[in-house]
Amino acid sequence: MELKNVVPWGRSFAEYQQMFCLSETDLDKSILGCGDGPASFNAELTARGGFVVSVDPTYSFSREQLEARIAEVYDEIMPRMEKTKDNYIWENIGSVQELGRIRMSAMQQFLADYAKGKEDGRYIEAALPVLPFKNEQFDIEVCSHYLFLYSEQVDLRLHVASVMELARVAKEVRIYPLITLNGIASPHLQPVVAHLSAEGFKAELVDSQFQFQRGAEKMLVVRAGGS
Repeated sequence: MELKNVVPWGRSFAEYQQMFCLSETDLDKSILGCGDGPASFNAELTARGGFVVSVDPTYSFSREQLEARIAEVYDEIMPRMEKTKDNYIWENIGSVQELGRIRMSAMQQFLADYAKGKEDGRYIEAALPVLPFKNEQFDIEVCSHYLFLYSEQVDLRLHVASVMELARVAKEVRIYPLITLNGIASPHLQPVVAHLSAEGFKAELVDSQFQFQRGAEKMLVVRAGGS
């Protein structure tokens, strides 16, 4: 992975909690965040006493490298958000400027925690479809804004392999959103669900509590059959 191809855009603990409908009971469980990037979920949940591990290929880079890239990307994304703001629901987040403040705050919290988190083994360089964990090592896995969102860039074969790997390492998998960058239903969703069912997993679409990108109303929840 080259740093110039990285687009860091971190989300906050509150956003994770809403996206994945994480209850207080859920937050007491062991959680794996896949594709977390510079989100502050790990830093904030750890500060609350939770147990969380984040994996992302960008964790190969140093704090200084990521900080510089965040500054570059922020200046690119904000004008783009202004142009495409009709694709979003501005209720909980009131404006593009407020969104920028929320994202930058989350990424600054991540950067402040990054060195300690790597030392503690909370930030691990890894990428789907192969993760360095044991079977059912985590109670819950959450995957934010990667699978299904990038359906044009990530083919069906890789989607199936990735979701099966997530279902291997966690007892319950939650993936959000299920629409593409263009705001349409991912063409990979139904084939992935069919494959999971054929492999004996229970896969269902559940309402998310998070409302921002138009059409992003559901998350995919995967559990072992009978769970």
